[in-house]
Amino acid sequence: MAQNLVDLDFTADALAAVDAALTALEASLTGLLALTPDQRQGLTKMGDKSEAFCRKADAVFGENLAILPVNFDLPAYRRDLATLDALRPRLARLSKLSQRGDDTQMAVGSDLMTNALEGYAVLKVTGKGQGVDDLRRMLATRFARGSHPSPAPAPAEPATA
Repeated sequence: MAQNLVDLDFTADALAAVDAALTALEASLTGLLALTPDQRQGLTKMGDKSEAFCRKADAVFGENLAILPVNFDLPAYRRDLATLDALRPRLARLSKLSQRGDDTQMAVGSDLMTNALEGYAVLKVTGKGQGVDDLRRMLATRFARGSHPSPAPAPAEPATA
C-alpha cells in the first residue's frame, strides 16, 4: 500500500468501553441544550471582554444588593457563572478529542481512497484478460461522468396578430 497514515484495530472490548463511556457522558450531560440556528442567531453573545464585564457585574451586584430589582436572581446568576467555569475545561477536552477523531477519520478515508486508486490503476493495466473485467468495470462507475440533461426548450409564445 502506498499510504498508511492510520493502522488501528479496535477490539470489541475497546469499542464497548468507548460506547459505555459515551453513554455515561450523555447521561451525565442531559442538561446540555440543543439550540436551533435561529435560536443561536437571536442570542446575545458573550466574548472575552463581555465575560470580564459579567464577572465584574457579579462583584458589583454582590456589593449593592439593595439597589437590584427584587426579581433579579443573584444566586441563579452566580450558578450560571459556576456552570460556565465547570463546563469550559471539559468542553475544551471534548473538542480536542473530537478534532482528533475527525482527523483520524479523514486520514483513514485518505488511506482507503489512495490505496483503492492504486489498486484500481493496477487492475486497469494488468487485469485485462485475467477474468476481472466485470469487477474493473464495476469500480470504474466511480469515475463515470453522467450526461447532463439538456435544458428543456422554452415553450413557444403564441403569435399575436
